[in-house]
Amino acid sequence: METHQRHSRLPLETCLQIYNKMSIANHSFQHKLDAFGRLLTIMDELRAQCPWDQKQTFLSLRNLTIEETYELADALLKEDLSEIKEEIGDLMLHMVFYAKIASEKNAWDIADALDAICEKLINRHPHIYGETKVQNEEDVKKNWEQLKLKEGKKSVLAGVPDALPAMIKAYRMQEKTKQVGFEWENKEQVWEKVVEEIYEMHETITENMPQEKKEEEFGDVLFALINYARFQNIDPETALERVNQKFKSRFEYIEKNAARDLMDMSLEEMDALWNEAKKTEKSISKTN
Repeated sequence: METHQRHSRLPLETCLQIYNKMSIANHSFQHKLDAFGRLLTIMDELRAQCPWDQKQTFLSLRNLTIEETYELADALLKEDLSEIKEEIGDLMLHMVFYAKIASEKNAWDIADALDAICEKLINRHPHIYGETKVQNEEDVKKNWEQLKLKEGKKSVLAGVPDALPAMIKAYRMQEKTKQVGFEWENKEQVWEKVVEEIYEMHETITENMPQEKKEEEFGDVLFALINYARFQNIDPETALERVNQKFKSRFEYIEKNAARDLMDMSLEEMDALWNEAKKTEKSISKTN
């Protein structure tokens, strides 16, 4: 009775929002199956009747899928749950689309793809579906990489796509080689490597070495910094993107508040607006 009275004092709109969130988060298993089945049916109808959908191929959809993936990545960075839901739906459509095209080629269909990932998950989690014992997350990761090798993978790095952005690729390769013992002992050693690589890069500049050598040493610096970030539990891709967003926001503030064309302003004038943008960020941060 006491609980009922407490909640009854909430505004009706707030109560409805709470109820809607609870109902959305607690769809029945059958509802989820029905929703997925509905998507499959719509895909069949679009492929059969829509001129645009009929023309699509694996390659024509590829760039669109990459775009949708980046849109999801943006939503994840903002932790916008509504936007994340929308982007997951868009990507789900793409996965179903690829499966539909494959089925038309009599290669495989969505059931084959789902059965394959289910079998992979069961095989890669012997601590859940078998007798293997693990102590922590690191044991799980090591088992995962060892099982991949037993399945026929020729290298622990075989699963890292060539097309991955370079920073993410470096991070993933470092994570994977760690699972077979190719790892620094502590973060102090990694930082020493960062300092060493920065010195070597600087040397290429002071000694006016060829551009290729400068690029190589700069790459070594980035690789070492990514490794150090990993030891500090920092996602370097996310960290850099947050800085990108911060830079974008501050520069757009300059554009919006400039008294005249930027080309006619001095660097000092733009710096003053830049500092104003920083103060605005701090005031908003305090308010939140």
